[in-house]
Amino acid sequence: MEFGPNLILAILEGSITAAVLALTAVGLSLVFGVMRVVNVAHGEFFMLGAVLAWWVAHLLGAVHPAVGFVAALVVAPVLVGLIAVVTDITVLKRVNYDPERTIVATIGILYIIQQVTLMTYGPEARPVVPPFNTRLALPWVESGENGLQLYWPWGLGTTTYKLAVIGAAALVLAGVWLLMARSRLGLVMRATQLDREMALAFGIPVERVYAMVFGIGAGLAALAAVLVVPIQQAHYLMGGDPLLLSFIVVIIGGLGSLPGTVLAAVLIGLSDGIISVFFSPTLAKILATLLVALVLVFRPQGLFGVRQA
Repeated sequence: MEFGPNLILAILEGSITAAVLALTAVGLSLVFGVMRVVNVAHGEFFMLGAVLAWWVAHLLGAVHPAVGFVAALVVAPVLVGLIAVVTDITVLKRVNYDPERTIVATIGILYIIQQVTLMTYGPEARPVVPPFNTRLALPWVESGENGLQLYWPWGLGTTTYKLAVIGAAALVLAGVWLLMARSRLGLVMRATQLDREMALAFGIPVERVYAMVFGIGAGLAALAAVLVVPIQQAHYLMGGDPLLLSFIVVIIGGLGSLPGTVLAAVLIGLSDGIISVFFSPTLAKILATLLVALVLVFRPQGLFGVRQA
């Protein structure tokens, strides 16, 4: 293919990466923004969502692949969210959400989840059948002897499921924004984020809010994994890349800033897709890491973050 069709293909693949990354990173940013907790186990909640999606789809997929997938789309994020709530109550609450101790605690949680998954699920990578996956050929325009002509280059296309992933991620992100900006629950979360002591003085159950936020953040990561697992495969080591990219995104966008996180996810996802197609995935990761270094040097608060006094 020529440069133009290759660019369109790269943008499409990058958009899928951006959609999944935005969901995962928003969960991480939400936890940090409200709780001031750096959740190093966030990638393992992503992995757990993918593995649980495979289990549910495997058990119910005999009826129809769509039935198993829809069930996984509901069950996996809820189960992961509940596991995260229990983790918050039994571990993070007991270390009083101290920044240094929570980092060590979530590292321990990371290895526990990873090793339990290895012992129960195994080391194999396993796919989930998508509910629909029609191939769509995409047209391109070129200039010929008779003027502009429409043709379909070989290899330029996508699937209905990949487009659905982008749309689903956009809907969920819009729902998170409405939750934070337009609901009473969001008001309570924002009040807790701004001043924990004042929120306690006004009778807000801060520890319950923390547990709920930790569960929502993990649930968003699990939802992202369920959406992407028909494109990739469920594997017990698949949490590393989402964790790294999520940290890159929240640092660039601004820790705790949801709009900044989404914008940074789009930038990183599109650049990753374009650079991976034309050069190499390794170069894409190197440039993303370099961008983080530049942001930390010249704008430590991120694109949308607020500089602390």
